Amino acid sequence: MIQPSIDKLMNEVGSKYFLVNLVAKRSKEMEEKGNYQLKEKDYFSNKNIGRALEEVSKGLIHIDQEKENQ
Repeated sequence: MIQPSIDKLMNEVGSKYFLVNLVAKRSKEMEEKGNYQLKEKDYFSNKNIGRALEEVSKGLIHIDQEKENQ
């Protein structure tokens, strides 16, 4: 089973397209800066893209909808 589920992610973010952009940006940030919001052992995934999805599902990434819509 894929973790986290798309249903849980869609509850956090209203659009699949927005989710893709958000996770891509976060994954790139993880790669470049090496900053993670959880300890490495707390992530289920080994790859940054999966880790970014996990952060979204846990509500660790806060989205400013007004800023994104501009």
